[in-house]
Amino acid sequence: MKAALHVEWTKLRTVAGTAWLVAAVVLLTSALGVAASAACAGTGCGDPTKTSLTGIAFGQAVVAVLAVLAVSGEYGTGMIRVTFAALPRRSAVLAAKGAVVGAVVLVAGAAAVLVSVSVGRGVSSEVSALSPADVRAAVGSVLYLVLVGLLSLGVATVVRDAAAAIGVVLGLLYLFPIVAAVVSDPDWFRRLQRISPMTAGLAVQATTNVDRLPISPWAGLGVLGLWAAGALLAGGVALRLRDA
Repeated sequence: MKAALHVEWTKLRTVAGTAWLVAAVVLLTSALGVAASAACAGTGCGDPTKTSLTGIAFGQAVVAVLAVLAVSGEYGTGMIRVTFAALPRRSAVLAAKGAVVGAVVLVAGAAAVLVSVSVGRGVSSEVSALSPADVRAAVGSVLYLVLVGLLSLGVATVVRDAAAAIGVVLGLLYLFPIVAAVVSDPDWFRRLQRISPMTAGLAVQATTNVDRLPISPWAGLGVLGLWAAGALLAGGVALRLRDA
């Protein structure tokens, strides 16, 4: 496993686009969060911490691209055959990819959330101390991005093609809220929100009116965790059953 981790880390950090994508995660997420906080400054934000984390909903798209390319890039160039020749245990390769991608997204997400919350609260004149709910929203947002990365990694392992995998991931994340918005039945609306990886997962950001949410914050993040676990499991099975 140590060798697999070293190989995957070396591959990820030496790809030219990785640094740009990591920078984009931090800049896009924090910039949009600060802009959202500034927009509601003076008019008041019902949930200032959640507002400062608005950029997470957009930065996750860059995370998805980063994670997908960690797999599909190798299939596109044929390097995956070399990887499996050097590391025959395919499950270990997938686990190493997940650990490396997760660690990179964790660092980038933590930086983005730190800037978003710190600067966003300053812009919106929110000077009170962070409450446990604020800390949960910040930590949960970082974990949310990590889980989106793992979900994307699993989907890419199954689909292999970069464009198709990115399309599937973005569809899972963004189509559920769109479909829910046009559903007239309130019961179905609530069900869709509870199973949507994005809507349920982002419930962790709420710090006010938590009792009105369709799903509790940590349970919502757990829903996204189940989606990620399912995608990784499917990816592991696909690796074992298919040729490189």
